Amino acid sequence: MTEQGSALASARAQVAAVRDDPRGRLALITRTYHGPTGRAPHHLPFRRAALSFMRWQERRGVLNALDAPVPGSAWWRGVNERLLRDGCESVALAGGLAGEPSSRAVRLWLAFIETPTARNWYRAHNASIVGAYLEHRELAEAESAAERFFMNVALGRVLYAHALVGAPRLAVGRFAPLGRVLGDPRLGMAGAFLSLRRVLPYRYPLTRDVEAYIADEQDLGRLLDYAVIVPRLQRVYEWSAEELREPRLLELVRDGNPVYAWPFEKRHVWRSAHMPLAGRILERATKAQ
Repeated sequence: MTEQGSALASARAQVAAVRDDPRGRLALITRTYHGPTGRAPHHLPFRRAALSFMRWQERRGVLNALDAPVPGSAWWRGVNERLLRDGCESVALAGGLAGEPSSRAVRLWLAFIETPTARNWYRAHNASIVGAYLEHRELAEAESAAERFFMNVALGRVLYAHALVGAPRLAVGRFAPLGRVLGDPRLGMAGAFLSLRRVLPYRYPLTRDVEAYIADEQDLGRLLDYAVIVPRLQRVYEWSAEELREPRLLELVRDGNPVYAWPFEKRHVWRSAHMPLAGRILERATKAQ
């Protein structure tokens, strides 16, 4: 069967139509949560988390056209397009268009459409995101050091949010009963993990050194990253690689340090030299089990 007229061809055409239109991208991802018939009440609540992440990207300008007065980021645009394409393809397949799922991520989106649970949403969403990270490593290398640092922060947070729902003892230790609530993408709290709006300025490209942005990070974000996520990061990546059936994800972490387009020799940025008392208490209280 030729690709023409297939679900994948439809998805590619929809994404191409909004490639240089950030608002159009937002509208497109919103439509995917309405399903093939335009009415999917059990899927709509999951838009909150997806839109939280994408609105942050749109406001920063990373989704702008590459020839715009303020150009966007080829890497961020590529990652976003993969998420859009997978979502559009799965909706098209669910609506009866011809074709087989083009990737495991699309199969996971179909599973979410069939059974819209928090864990199924994270599996699908994170499979698309991880696939895009792996696909666009060369584009990542062309970004500034500060941008590459925050690419790793974003990935660590989205994997951790999934673990809150799928492996709460790993994510928050003795507070595991709260994990599924904290990470539920239908609730507002999950947005804290899926958006970096409290960490990064609303502009692109970044112009300062990594250390300057780390120093500016608000207390809540710093505690979340350094006291809760980083101490269990290796295990979160290992769990995610198994959960998503994507062993290549383990290439992006080394000895608990993110190494996506980031040199292992500069791993000091993933540790806080002056952890406040509240952070030390939080780290002990949420120790993985």
